[in-house]
Amino acid sequence: MKTTFATLALCAGATPLFAQQTEADCTALRDVVFSGGYVTSARSVAAQDTLPAYCEVRATALPAISIEVRLPLENWNGKYYQAGCGGFCGILGRADAGASWVNAMRPGLELGYATATSDSGHHALSVVDAGWAANNPHAERDWGWRSIGETNRVAGLLIDAFYGGQAEQAIFQGCSTGGRMAHVAAQRYPEMFDGIISGAPAMDYTGLVATAMAFFVQANTADDGSQILGPDDAQAIGDLVMQQCDATDGTEDGLIEDPRACEIDYSPLGLSNTKMDALMKWREGPRNAAGDQLYPGGIPEGSEPFWWLWLTGNAEGAAPLVPAFTTGFTQYMAFADDPGAEYSPLDFDMESDPARLETMAKVYNGDNPDLSAFRAAGGKMIVYHGWADAIVTPYKTVDWYEQASEAAGGEETLKENVRLFMIPGLDHCGILPGPGGVNAASLDPMGPMERWLNEGTAPMSIMAE
Repeated sequence: MKTTFATLALCAGATPLFAQQTEADCTALRDVVFSGGYVTSARSVAAQDTLPAYCEVRATALPAISIEVRLPLENWNGKYYQAGCGGFCGILGRADAGASWVNAMRPGLELGYATATSDSGHHALSVVDAGWAANNPHAERDWGWRSIGETNRVAGLLIDAFYGGQAEQAIFQGCSTGGRMAHVAAQRYPEMFDGIISGAPAMDYTGLVATAMAFFVQANTADDGSQILGPDDAQAIGDLVMQQCDATDGTEDGLIEDPRACEIDYSPLGLSNTKMDALMKWREGPRNAAGDQLYPGGIPEGSEPFWWLWLTGNAEGAAPLVPAFTTGFTQYMAFADDPGAEYSPLDFDMESDPARLETMAKVYNGDNPDLSAFRAAGGKMIVYHGWADAIVTPYKTVDWYEQASEAAGGEETLKENVRLFMIPGLDHCGILPGPGGVNAASLDPMGPMERWLNEGTAPMSIMAE
């Protein structure tokens, strides 16, 4: 989408004008001045493990978006890679503190890209802390969409100042909230990124984290406030599901190819009526009193090994994350008029509250299936989702893809620009290892994306070789 002198410099036989930069070039970036923000630090970081030496620049885009840009000191490939963030974000560069490539700058930096990410516009104690959003519409806007564009703008200014030219190509990668950001980028900034990698996209945040998650919490809460389905139930249910559904796809391999094909007889478990009712509500997903589906699908068969992290907690007393996410979101982010700290997921009204989400849905959500502007700009998009995802349930992604296919005039037309990969046995963003050890390390969407952009070869798989 971009043509610059950098493109010409990288033509066959040409010597890049930005082949090597010095530590002095890096520290000089402290003096870069730009509108709507300022540089806070710039320092050189030595090469380590798989990462090259790079210039780390931190900057602020007003009012409060903290941005980190990493610029290779040698052998910049002339391209740009931007990463999203997870949960409610708020911790700059959190993903790069771990070993995973998800929501991290690492995959781009390893390949010689200039890279960047942000905290999405606020500081937080953890990724489930939403208190920053209380009576703070500017922060909600920045988290919803503006931080994507501002990170790109500031990174572009620093790239130009450091290398003397703009990037010739740009890729965005994110999972969960980062996946939501990926979809928002395709819709609000259709010409900004040549390639977009979206994993387990929480693209309908209001529908998911308010309506669906509040429903899941309500369905699993007894009258006395205790949890109905616990870790032991998750183990027993998961074992039965695998026993009855594993071979549905024709192969007994510990992987459920598509949970929609599962028909489970739960009677051998001898669950109480209360537990069966909770389980069936989890499977079906949120409905109102009239039986209308309020969010596509429920918690998929095959996700039970991961319920301890997301839904039930474990036997040692660790609290599940779904209640924490929906509590913070419904208290501070979901409604235009914040209910406040006294609001609980149990207070969410399935009859009236979904309509109250419409104002903030326009700020946060990225589930519009019309990708015509992104497709017209020549953008390529890889979307992946685990069939065993128990927090960002996969049925919404499938539903979005079907609607996007229809909007594009058919799936074959959509596949010219967008490819969807549903991964059996994969937990949310591959955080926990699933059957056979499948997790984030089992995936490599970056290689297929590069081949698609640079060679015109559409991806047939994103599994790591």
